[in-house]
Amino acid sequence: MFETARFESERLVPASAVIGLGLAAFGGMMTLIAPGILGDVDIAALLEQYPSVMVEEMGLGHMGTIEGFIALELYEYVWLLGLGAYVAYTAAGSIAGDVETGRMDTLLAAPIARWRLLVEKYLALLTPIVVVNVVVFVGVTGAVQVIEETIPVADLVAVHVLSIPYLLACGAFGMLVSVAAPRRILAEGVAAGTIIGTFLFEMLLSNTDLAWLGGIAPMRYYDPLAILTESTYDPAGGAILVSAAVVLLAGSAWLFGEVDVQ
Repeated sequence: MFETARFESERLVPASAVIGLGLAAFGGMMTLIAPGILGDVDIAALLEQYPSVMVEEMGLGHMGTIEGFIALELYEYVWLLGLGAYVAYTAAGSIAGDVETGRMDTLLAAPIARWRLLVEKYLALLTPIVVVNVVVFVGVTGAVQVIEETIPVADLVAVHVLSIPYLLACGAFGMLVSVAAPRRILAEGVAAGTIIGTFLFEMLLSNTDLAWLGGIAPMRYYDPLAILTESTYDPAGGAILVSAAVVLLAGSAWLFGEVDVQ
């Protein structure tokens, strides 16, 4: 059982390790240099040079604290945009890539249902999601132990645990695009671009009369800045993201059963 999931997971391990180590190194470095930067730079005076709307929308007002600095430098943008886009991009290339290369014909020749093949490929995304989360958590936590400042471990745990539903939703969207798109390069571009686009869309509409439209953005339901600076957790948002992932995956499975993969 789950031979496809195991094979795809093993294939994703090298990239997952590289990304995890790279983000852990970046997060650790930002954590180590944060006290020096916050001690030498007048953040309040610096932020006065930026438009107030920009400061409010991007949460730059939290930059003066160690938690806010790390959240903004690592989790708010690199994590939300970079890692979210990567998971969506990887998922988007899974089905579309096999169809384009003709490998899908061989896979479907085996006694396995299309929906199960798709689900197993989706489950393989847990490899980069879990590996990167664990490696980066260890790296940031280790760096925090070195500096004199402290960050509640519970908040760091929450940032990583609550990112899993967000990344699963990004992956589920990538799977839907992978089934719908005619070519792999198009699927990957649409999936990654949509994650970035919805982030900008939600940011532009927040605090406007059209803010409700930002509800389509997955990052609306996962806020690492609020978790680290205010210890505000949103389990309901995580539940919404999991539900969205299930709906998107179900839609992907249905569409995959209907399309011609020749």
